[in-house]
Amino acid sequence: MTAEHPSYVIALTGGIASGKSAVAHCFEAHGIAVYDADIAARAVVAPGSGGLRAIVEAFGAEALDAEGQLDRASMRRRIFADDHARLTLEAIIHPRVRQWLQDHARTDRGPYCLLAIPLLTENIEHYRWVNRILLVDAPDSTRLDRLIHRDQIDTTLAQRMLDRQASRERRMALADDIIDNSGDRAALEAAVASLHASYLALARHA
Repeated sequence: MTAEHPSYVIALTGGIASGKSAVAHCFEAHGIAVYDADIAARAVVAPGSGGLRAIVEAFGAEALDAEGQLDRASMRRRIFADDHARLTLEAIIHPRVRQWLQDHARTDRGPYCLLAIPLLTENIEHYRWVNRILLVDAPDSTRLDRLIHRDQIDTTLAQRMLDRQASRERRMALADDIIDNSGDRAALEAAVASLHASYLALARHA
């Protein structure tokens, strides 16, 4: 535990459709704060933010919708069609997301906190400061089925989405702890309860 990060910090990650949100909710039920990179990504481009101003400077006023907010659908189409645009947008948003997560971890006063970071493996060099990494894992076939049903998409698109992410092997190599989320809710809750007790002990001795 450092002066910069007084709370013990655990990065929660996992491939798409592995069940990160379900795990996060289980930890929240134990009174643990979970700071989500997806929420951070919205906060740092909220109206009036420096992030949104930087996007307008880079992409013009057409990056905004009629209410003056980021036009996400328009920007999504733009970055998928243009790698330079994607890299420009990421250069604006990603550092601000990392700072948002650091700020919340620094001010958290619980025994420990979680940072939910879907693309942790792809960006691990920016998160070496966390104390521990928790991976939510499920077989690729299970995740594929979940993604098809969750997003109502076809198998080809779902597989393409899985293939864009880091491999399961790369995620597992980085993890300190792994939750197997291929079972039922009761098994998941039991796994989280066990880890919660372990993390409380680790945080006390950090």
